[in-house]
Amino acid sequence: MAEPRDVSVVIPAFNEEDGIASVVRGVLARGPWHEVIVVDDGSTDETAERAKGAGARVVRHPYNKGNGAAVKSGIREAQADVVLLMDADGQHDPEDAAALIAPVGLHDMVIGARASQDQAWTRALGNAVFKAVASWLTGRPIADLTSGFRAARRERLVEILHLLPNGFSYPTTSCLAMLKAGHNVAFVPITARRRTGRSKIRALRDGTRFLLIIFKIVTLYSPLKIFFPLSAASFALGSAYAAWNVAFHGKIPMGAALLIQLAVVVFLFGLISEQIASAQERR
Repeated sequence: MAEPRDVSVVIPAFNEEDGIASVVRGVLARGPWHEVIVVDDGSTDETAERAKGAGARVVRHPYNKGNGAAVKSGIREAQADVVLLMDADGQHDPEDAAALIAPVGLHDMVIGARASQDQAWTRALGNAVFKAVASWLTGRPIADLTSGFRAARRERLVEILHLLPNGFSYPTTSCLAMLKAGHNVAFVPITARRRTGRSKIRALRDGTRFLLIIFKIVTLYSPLKIFFPLSAASFALGSAYAAWNVAFHGKIPMGAALLIQLAVVVFLFGLISEQIASAQERR
């Protein structure tokens, strides 16, 4: 069971001067943390100065690299055994921090799960789709795939650091990577508050990235989860097309043969990829 003195709080921030000071003060008021680190991702306003004035240790990027890059810098700089990640826009209530860090030890990562009514309907709908796809591919119910409020053992985060993208998709990547690596992941209900300022996430652009990352991570750890359904669909379609043509025309068309051949090739690629993934896990 983790306690505040065992925790480094990492807050990535980019042009969040309006709310960063209140976020840092709110966190510091909730416990004797090992440290509170604000990673200023090349802000052009007074984010760094206000964070430092509120009591945080500030790590600065010389230019904007992305939210994920800021998170990676914070994890590298963290000195405690547990890292608590939260956003700088005020959405995450510091009161929930204790509930997130308490199970760390029994679990490798604990994610704050937001209620759907706490999100805009468009974002809630998108997150529901991502959760459904990710839950099917990982074989584990996922309560919130994109929440940036989470706590984890630092050594586990370092293991997957090379997989985390520099953009806004680090929550999705870290959750899936932890699950597919066989680590213990838990979800704790939290309350999401109204953010300060405007969101930097764009639904179409970042939604597409989230979906691609889901397939990327699952393909990395369990390739047959992707290859087998594609192979089965191609085989079923080719067989049905062949059977229909034999029944009505007395021959198997080239299209049906190609679909069945494609099914065999995709399945074999899946088997090879599965062996490669298993070999990587044994290293």
